[in-house]
Amino acid sequence: MNPKCYMSMNEQIYQISLKTTEGLETTLNPYKGKVLLIVNTASECGFTSQYAEMEELYKQYKHLGLEVLAFPSNDFGKQEPLEGNNIASFCTSRFRTTFPIFDKISVKGKQAHPLYKYLSDKNLNGQIGIPPRWNFHKYLIGKNGKLVDYFLPFTKPNASKIKKAIERCLLEKVTINP
Repeated sequence: MNPKCYMSMNEQIYQISLKTTEGLETTLNPYKGKVLLIVNTASECGFTSQYAEMEELYKQYKHLGLEVLAFPSNDFGKQEPLEGNNIASFCTSRFRTTFPIFDKISVKGKQAHPLYKYLSDKNLNGQIGIPPRWNFHKYLIGKNGKLVDYFLPFTKPNASKIKKAIERCLLEKVTINP
């Protein structure tokens, strides 16, 4: 059993305000109790083909409680020129994605979105202090809302170390408060 997956609830991540590609306000609250793979993405990056692998991973584990959540960003090399629904259209037409894609945000520096401030600051998440260094940096969140691990952009979504970490978290028994 991975002790990083078996921790007390951390509600903070579920309360962070987000926007959908349609511009609607939301939070991660609908994903409470699920294992989350959060990825900062870009449509013109050398790693963009990872969208297809992210979709495969999502289809493989969704029925067990995995959610893959994409957060497009233009922070690295200006590789996300698209906006809003155009990002979602690009992903669905080119990679047949069905996992949630959120509105474009900043993931680094002073302009970083609160979600990425939380994910990259050990003082906020209590676990890891690693900001994204490029597009397709991946963060794994356990069913209890705790940050479990991160994976660098060159680690493909279907890599065995990602799958094993997801599987460990999916097996964890966690009581979710409403």
